[in-house]
Amino acid sequence: MNMVLFSAVLPPTQVAESLQAHLEPLQAEVPEPRWIPPAQWHITLGFYGDREDPDARVKWLRSALAGWHAPMLRLEGAGTFSRVLYLGVYSDGLTELAAAAGAGEQRPYLPHLTVARTEDDVPAELPKRLSGFVSEPWTATEVVLMSSERTERGPRYAVLERFPLESRQAG
Repeated sequence: MNMVLFSAVLPPTQVAESLQAHLEPLQAEVPEPRWIPPAQWHITLGFYGDREDPDARVKWLRSALAGWHAPMLRLEGAGTFSRVLYLGVYSDGLTELAAAAGAGEQRPYLPHLTVARTEDDVPAELPKRLSGFVSEPWTATEVVLMSSERTERGPRYAVLERFPLESRQAG
């Protein structure tokens, strides 16, 4: 079995529904990209690869994320890299949280939510058409450890463990 592990933040239902409603007209008009289903949307923090022991990674993350505050996030703007169409993620504290979860070990961290993949370059019209989307802000109350298995129908994701983040109390 080829299972890849990574940590991520998942968008809440209301943000996912708002984004899905925004994407539907574009998806109907431009079906060529492989649009990522909302159930697979996530913001990767750390990528660990396929040579990881899930139990060891759970233990490591439990320690690494202990005491971290829940950051506020919002989706805004769009961009592309390497045949990927994504929405930008803006936050105070997300980059630091990602570093604690192991991001940036192989490449600089770019917080994003992938919405489509293409066989060739992403058509320039797509990020332009999505650039005006801004989600409502939300608090990321947890980090999840996820697995990804390659299947004939694309990746199958599963949440292996959840790591609550501390809420910031006004005061």
